[in-house]
Amino acid sequence: MILFPAIDLKDGKCVRLTRGDMNASTVYNDNPSDQAKTFEGTGFKYLHLVDLNGAIEGRSVNAGAVNDILHTVNIPVQLGGGIRNMAAIDRWIASGVSRIILGTIAVREPQLVIESCKKYPGRIAVSIDARGTKVAVSGWVEESTMEVKDLAKQFADVGVSAIIYTDIDRDGTGLGVNVEATSDLAASVKVPIIASGGVGSLTDLERVKAAKLHGVIIGRALYDGSIDGKAALKV
Repeated sequence: MILFPAIDLKDGKCVRLTRGDMNASTVYNDNPSDQAKTFEGTGFKYLHLVDLNGAIEGRSVNAGAVNDILHTVNIPVQLGGGIRNMAAIDRWIASGVSRIILGTIAVREPQLVIESCKKYPGRIAVSIDARGTKVAVSGWVEESTMEVKDLAKQFADVGVSAIIYTDIDRDGTGLGVNVEATSDLAASVKVPIIASGGVGSLTDLERVKAAKLHGVIIGRALYDGSIDGKAALKV
């Protein structure tokens, strides 16, 4: 199981939101690249970056912070938030991003996911962010009519490297991962599933590991000290 420490970027800073609310953000580090270096030094082997402003505006807003991180660390980085066309995918791949995460555009233009998987095999992931069973888009401010499983099945055999499943109602709360819904999704497709939202303790990590999921994203629990990074890696 891969542990992905999350660096969520808002206005050039490293923040955490509660349930995706942009007005309920806590700044944890004014220097995202410094935070990335800290995570690398702890022993994490991968970073999960999200451009929060970009997710809402539909374009890369925190590109400067992302590029600083890419020049600072030597571990792979996956990036999502506002990446909505092939030109943007091309730019970030060329800049050194290891895996591109497509969310909103996967709902609105699924063909782009298919084309990008062909162009960049093994380097495209799909983010499925859910309220209940419905997929939310545009930085989680809009709810689509798309069902989670229906979206996942669209990309089950097109070469997607992973699906990141986030339970929005748990994100940033520390109330525990929705292992049941995540495992149910994993059983419906053969694509590796990464759990996200609600990690608050080592027990949560143990539950995700027991469910044989591909990975889990950790955010606020690392920042506020609820989980020690080295202890998490031991799990």
